[in-house]
Amino acid sequence: MNLTSSETSQSAPPRAVRGAPEAPPAAALGVASVTALTEKLQAYMNAAELKKVKDAYRFSDEMHLGQMRKSGEPYISHPIAVAEICADWKLDVQAIQAALLHDVMEDQGVKKDELIERFGPQVAALVDGLSKLEKIEFQSQIEAQAENFRKMLLAMASDVRVILIKLADRLHNMRTLEHMSAAKKARIATETMEVYVPIAHRLGLNSIYRELQDLCFSHLHPMRYRTLQKAVKAARGNRREVVNKILEAVKAQLAAANIRAEVYGREKTLFGIYKKMRLKQLSFSQVLDVFGVRVVVDSFADCYLALGYLHQLYKPVPGKFKDYIAIRKVNGYQSLHTALAGPYGTPVEFQIRTQEMHRTAESGVAAHWLYKTGDQNLSDLQQRTHLWLQSLLDIQQQTGDSAEFLEHVKVDLFPDSVYVFTPKSKIIPLPRGATALDFAYAIHTGIGDHTVGIRINHEPAELRTELRNGDIVEIQTDVGSRPDPTWLSFVRTGKARSAIRHHLRTVNLTESMELGHDLLQQALTALNVNPDLSEVTIEKLLKESSAKSMEEIYADIGVGKRMAPIVARHIVGLMDAPPALSPAEGPSEPKAVTIYGREGVSVQLAPCCMPIPGDHVRGQLRRDQGLLVHTVDCAVAKRQRAKEPPERWIPVVWAEDINRRFDCRIRLLTQNEKGTLARVAAEIGENDANISYVGMDEDKEHTMKSLRFTIQVKDRVHLAQLIRALRRVAGVNRVERERT
Repeated sequence: MNLTSSETSQSAPPRAVRGAPEAPPAAALGVASVTALTEKLQAYMNAAELKKVKDAYRFSDEMHLGQMRKSGEPYISHPIAVAEICADWKLDVQAIQAALLHDVMEDQGVKKDELIERFGPQVAALVDGLSKLEKIEFQSQIEAQAENFRKMLLAMASDVRVILIKLADRLHNMRTLEHMSAAKKARIATETMEVYVPIAHRLGLNSIYRELQDLCFSHLHPMRYRTLQKAVKAARGNRREVVNKILEAVKAQLAAANIRAEVYGREKTLFGIYKKMRLKQLSFSQVLDVFGVRVVVDSFADCYLALGYLHQLYKPVPGKFKDYIAIRKVNGYQSLHTALAGPYGTPVEFQIRTQEMHRTAESGVAAHWLYKTGDQNLSDLQQRTHLWLQSLLDIQQQTGDSAEFLEHVKVDLFPDSVYVFTPKSKIIPLPRGATALDFAYAIHTGIGDHTVGIRINHEPAELRTELRNGDIVEIQTDVGSRPDPTWLSFVRTGKARSAIRHHLRTVNLTESMELGHDLLQQALTALNVNPDLSEVTIEKLLKESSAKSMEEIYADIGVGKRMAPIVARHIVGLMDAPPALSPAEGPSEPKAVTIYGREGVSVQLAPCCMPIPGDHVRGQLRRDQGLLVHTVDCAVAKRQRAKEPPERWIPVVWAEDINRRFDCRIRLLTQNEKGTLARVAAEIGENDANISYVGMDEDKEHTMKSLRFTIQVKDRVHLAQLIRALRRVAGVNRVERERT
């Protein structure tokens, strides 16, 4: 039963040829049509389900009537092609209906209520998740794009079919991108490479992952793509004899061992070859593993048996064996990888897997729609995918805006992973480059927030320590501990970053609002504008900034998310006639922000120079980290001021009534004599200062010692008195304040 009598010619993915290297994904494209779609659906759908698909097709055809693609084809050809890709994964009837209808809301203005009435709430929800936001006002194209991604990813979190259909949609658009302008090609290809390619990898959709990479490569670097394509074609002919010789030898070896296996060659994607050439600075002739061999066997045990016989046939290359069966990749991928020195010494990569592993490797989470029962591996992958999707919701709850949400998600989509262990031997996958603190947040947000110490392989380590495969990580917590803003400078995962930023935004909110209020008033005064804003101006500002209240804007300024001078200039633009200050009021030099030394969320003292009352200081506004106070002669601050816009640096002064102590570093050069350290420590105590850290170094001749102290003092006068007293201690040659 055909859905319609008309057919539309479309591009389809190439099919691998057994016994020969697979063709590049974008090579020879076949034909996709309504007839082909019907045949695929008939293989796994009953008559009632096919009727529902037919109804969806007819409605979509009617809605898109008269609409054409850039190629000149009727627009309905695109939804048919998307549905056919979904049919390859054997998605259910609701997903196929949504694939056919995925553009009717966005392009033709069909309302969700109408879709609910015609096709049911689930199909309507899928189509709604696939549709871009209505034409509401955004401050920039980037913000609009980020908000659309956020909507799609959150819809995916509740139903993974949303992203499967979206990936099919993006795949067909990329296959037919040649009709777009050069600028649009570059924008769409870049967006695909940054977001959709990693999502396909994360969901285990390797065939789409590889094809999208090559398609992006062909549009972003067309000359390089064509040059490499010609080189691979020539190499294919030159190496055919070697590849065939390897395939025949492997088949004979496994047959002699009574191991039933499918053995076929596979070719690296053009982007894979290009990436290796760039990464290792190689020419094409130096990339020896352009071709590989895949061995698909019947059982788990046969994988390891086949590995043993292959190692007898060809010598393994040291350090090139990876067991992704015992420890699967984060996207559920399982295979044994080994590199062997084939004929003439050419290294050849072998992948060994079962049929079930192969199905999961190619289709990932999409392989589950018809295979949901009795398979432990697949259910485990479903559970992993569910946990990742749930983490999107966690990040969403802690994230302030769409761009930040997309930033966090992109971080977690990087394909390379490290696998570390809890003390109870549970495996935790993390992105490559993740730190011990990322591990703590991966276990639970509450554990990450209260982390005070880390042990890696039973040895103490810093929170910023980068983890390696096989590390055993233990977390030490304290209920009184809270996230430090400096953690944002080294954590790697989206979950950790969003949790820390959420804490910084919500804790000490009053302090952030007060700081933001002072900064905005200061910025308005500098523009000769009365800081007492009218209700009309406030209403306009809230509408254009998407903020709910002025308190929210003050808080955003206080934590560095918005810049006070930029907000002030925006306010001036909203005013019909900005009320100027009276001559007595200004304009004048910007009023300095008074600080009390509270090392909380909004105001922190820089750890590089450790300012104390009495030091001349300047404030640095950092995004989502509030105000960081440096001494004016701090070397770190001077380097950063040269790189940052001047509005990020504001005048600050110490309050007069500070009643607390501040950390400060001092360094003493002393004689290497018995009792010197005791005399120095006693003198520090007698001068009413506390010691919080002591370090010691000796010179090569063991005649001098360098003592480093972190001490707590009241102010600069107190420190000067202490330094004078320490210089009088026997055995002390020099005392100085130390800064990094």
